[in-house]
Amino acid sequence: MTDWLRALPKAELHLHIEGTLEPELMFALAERNSVTLPHDSVEAVRAAYDFEDLPSFLGLYYQGMGVLHTQDDFYDLAMAYFARAHEDGVVHVELSFDPQAHLVRGVPLEAPFEGLLAACRDAESRYAISSALIMSFLRDRDSAEALEVFEQATPWHAMIDAVGLDSAERDNPPGRFAEVFARAREMGIPGVAHAGEEGPAAYIREAWEVLEVCRIDHGVRCLEDPELVARLREARVPLTVCPLSNVKLKVTDTLAEHPLPALREAGLNVTLNSDDPAYFGGGMLDNYAACHTAFDWTRDDFIDVTRNALQAAFMAEERREALLEKLRGVA
Repeated sequence: MTDWLRALPKAELHLHIEGTLEPELMFALAERNSVTLPHDSVEAVRAAYDFEDLPSFLGLYYQGMGVLHTQDDFYDLAMAYFARAHEDGVVHVELSFDPQAHLVRGVPLEAPFEGLLAACRDAESRYAISSALIMSFLRDRDSAEALEVFEQATPWHAMIDAVGLDSAERDNPPGRFAEVFARAREMGIPGVAHAGEEGPAAYIREAWEVLEVCRIDHGVRCLEDPELVARLREARVPLTVCPLSNVKLKVTDTLAEHPLPALREAGLNVTLNSDDPAYFGGGMLDNYAACHTAFDWTRDDFIDVTRNALQAAFMAEERREALLEKLRGVA
């Protein structure tokens, strides 16, 4: 591993905090909360990480988060991730979480909100990692429920940096969630959305035009629509690409075949992210290193995608300028 890859001040913009749950912590939290897991060992859990597609992953993902019950659980989950991210040279993290997936299990909103916010504060003091919180809605559930949950989260609206849309994309077009995204915009909360991972390029267009999101999570299938590519390039819309995730979920068969080089050659605003690192083969440094091997990218290539992420992040301008200056120092 080259030291300069680690030294790059990375911003992770596409990170599902529930997807950072390593099997060791899963078993510890299961014991804490008297939860019986379907697997009897850490090794058995890891052996289950052979996914056919996004839906097959989501089954295990929702099963794993069943050990998260209390504010302390969410705090411990996030702090474990922050420690690993710090070792990877990550300086800013945007944590997405799925409140609906916890509410249906009887876990109140206070648990994820307060646990994650406490971890974000401690990560800043302990690791000098800044952070943002993204409240995501499950696109395979009713859109009216998403709006209801957003209103239930009123006590934390001031702490929400963005709303998002995730979960099973196929046959779940983003436009159904126009009302909740509009409500968030009224309150000054921007939106991001998964689109163009397993869904078509049309979903990217719909998320951008109907939901009026400022970033597209994944977005790799935009290449199917040249006119859309031209518009995304002109508007400099950030794409939060997750290369190891895309391979693990069979979006692309191998990393060597990944459209990342084509996305960059098309002039698109690409960033690198880990998505669900506990399930998909590693964190930010692993994704950077994998791209270094697969695409033979130069230092300038990585500086470019790192700069893109810092410029697209939800962070204070003073912090952004300081990190961009640090990046120039690495260059």
